[in-house]
Amino acid sequence: MSVSVKTKIIKLTTISAIVLSSLSMSLPAHAAFPFSSFKDEVPSLAPMVERVTPAVVNISVKGSKEVKAGMDPFQYFFGQRRGQSQVQEKPFQGLGSGVVIDKDKGYIVTNFHVINDADEILVTLKDGRKFKAKKLGGDEQSDIAVLKIEPDNLTEMELADSDKIRVGDFVVAIGNPFGLGQTVTSGIVSAKGRTGLNTSNGGYEDFIQTDAAINSGNSGGALVNLNGELVGINTAIIAPGGGNVGIGFAIPSVMMNNLIEQIIEFGEVKRGVLGIQGANMDSDIAAAFGLKLAQGAFVQQVMPDSSAEKGGLKSGDVITHVDGVKIRSFTELRSKVATKGAGTKVELQVLRDGDEVDVNVVLGAADQPVVTAENIHPSLKGAKLAAGETKRGEAGVVVSEVAERSPAAMVGLEDGDVIVAVNNKRVISVTELRESLENSGGVMALNVSRGGSSLFILIR
Repeated sequence: MSVSVKTKIIKLTTISAIVLSSLSMSLPAHAAFPFSSFKDEVPSLAPMVERVTPAVVNISVKGSKEVKAGMDPFQYFFGQRRGQSQVQEKPFQGLGSGVVIDKDKGYIVTNFHVINDADEILVTLKDGRKFKAKKLGGDEQSDIAVLKIEPDNLTEMELADSDKIRVGDFVVAIGNPFGLGQTVTSGIVSAKGRTGLNTSNGGYEDFIQTDAAINSGNSGGALVNLNGELVGINTAIIAPGGGNVGIGFAIPSVMMNNLIEQIIEFGEVKRGVLGIQGANMDSDIAAAFGLKLAQGAFVQQVMPDSSAEKGGLKSGDVITHVDGVKIRSFTELRSKVATKGAGTKVELQVLRDGDEVDVNVVLGAADQPVVTAENIHPSLKGAKLAAGETKRGEAGVVVSEVAERSPAAMVGLEDGDVIVAVNNKRVISVTELRESLENSGGVMALNVSRGGSSLFILIR
């Protein structure tokens, strides 16, 4: 009897109920890992686990989402057109995990999909203490977000260099599966550089694959090496037909760190761009160009006046390494470059006409990122913001979108408004707007440019 299998990529919130099988790890007592070293004790990961688990937190969220509902037939008699759908606010709750990365400043990293649309975020530490968390910002396309709690005797987790881990290295996953509480599982690194899973909108993917059991609710939790250092942030699983297959994915710590540094400094991710078009290197391209290499990023076109052109890249080049780290595809190159900030210097190793060439490039800036305004202030929920300028050329923060019946619409913001000052203090970026609102007490007056005229919008 044949059985058809449908594969699903599952983000690890508690909405899903997919369980992965765990790998039972058996190691010799003399293995050079941080097990208990007492002669009469059984080898154990317990000393390392006890040291690092206080840095992994449970996250619970509450919020509401706008959903389209079918038409109530009685509405037709009260003036609503036949067949017109209704938009309703639907409350939701969710659970996930997070990792403390700065004990002094109270910074916690998690997945964007864990806290997306959340109005309330509650962080619970391993010792039972609870804190209300503030969302500093996030990046939906790479599924990373940063929270802040008031620091109070926290434990942070040190970062590993995820570029140096190898397939076969032992790893431990720590998180909050199914809301059961903190759970530890073990396994190995099964693969690196996994892409094409389409787990996020637009997708910048460069996943570590592991068979350590990670489940619904593990999103944002830690994948650590046997030294107790953070290797990655657990994000998704593959679950064919709801079965148990032991395939999980984590965002590498190097990629994560590039993103959170930008979020903490700017409130957003300022993506770097090379300015090339290309394709995944394969055997067909290699044969066409007389090359033996079948992995890497093939450069089809270099855009005029781009960072790539200024750095000396040429069409026909095959990019094989980024900052000394081997890449397998153009997709992997795209993710590595996009998660490095604009203005970052990048060293590329290139195969050109059979010779290895080093090319140094300073990454350009991608299109101005759009920031969800609720991350800036609750009264601005429903608006999207980006740095820009007024019709007169005056720098400010552009309101690119305002959802109907949202708090932002209620205070009077409209699409196309440009916020140029808060309480008469000039703002020219989203970061400056955030700082001005945080430092303002009581009533806040937004100086807005709209269609060539100026007005004030009050936020209480």
